[in-house]
Amino acid sequence: MAARSAKGRADRRNATRSARLLPASVVTFTTDFGSRDPFVGIIKGVILGIAPTARLVDLTHAIPPQNVAAGAHALASAAPWFPPGTIHVAVVDPGVGTRRRALVVETADAYFVGPDNGVLSLAASRRATRRIVDVSRSRYRLRPVSRTFHGRDVFAPIAAALASGVAPEELGVVVRTMRRLDLARPRRRGAGLVGEVLWVDGFGNLATNVGPADLAGFRGRRLSITIAGHVVPFRPSYASVPAGRTVALINSSSLLEVAVNHGSAADLLGAGPGSRIHVGAA
Repeated sequence: MAARSAKGRADRRNATRSARLLPASVVTFTTDFGSRDPFVGIIKGVILGIAPTARLVDLTHAIPPQNVAAGAHALASAAPWFPPGTIHVAVVDPGVGTRRRALVVETADAYFVGPDNGVLSLAASRRATRRIVDVSRSRYRLRPVSRTFHGRDVFAPIAAALASGVAPEELGVVVRTMRRLDLARPRRRGAGLVGEVLWVDGFGNLATNVGPADLAGFRGRRLSITIAGHVVPFRPSYASVPAGRTVALINSSSLLEVAVNHGSAADLLGAGPGSRIHVGAA
């Protein structure tokens, strides 16, 4: 164990020497690690050991375990609000230790670091992607690489190298494709449409895959929204209904959301990811 720790420290020192230090790069984290274990602190320690001026921001560590789609949606909703050049690390990685690739994805505004399982694909759309780099065998990894903690041994040092000024193409091999999530789109059913819940936030709000463009055909008509057998009124805000009542609205990520004013829609309705929502004209 002592030899492994010494080797890890040496790798971090070498990475620091070989990188051009840049001031105050922003590095964010989206994981399913939770707050009970030391995993989040460890990956931050690795980054600060290599790029000590990096500014570290927690997006969330409460992604449901192994829920790649939830991680992808959380990352995509947050990334546009960060300054250009931000490095986003996403570790929702049920395939850790397998032959799945580790990637850096460069867009016009950001860098995304994580496993090639779709978790990066919503934030880095096909249109926005400039370059994809396979860093699975990068010389910037820590050695040895654990089969259970690539967040520490692969993604953290790669993010730190980027924060220290290493160009993405120096981190690995440029590739042409990455895995992208195949997300269900709302389906037309008669005069209405059927969508589904994508994500439940900490308030119990149910974010769906229905967006304003999907609702454009109902313009000028009152909406009838049904989920889990409950008819939910469409309103502009949570407080548009009395406390304890359900409400549907367009949330800050421009998605149709079902909520309960001063309550949890997930608990009240017994709904969650995959639950269907029906939208029609009243």
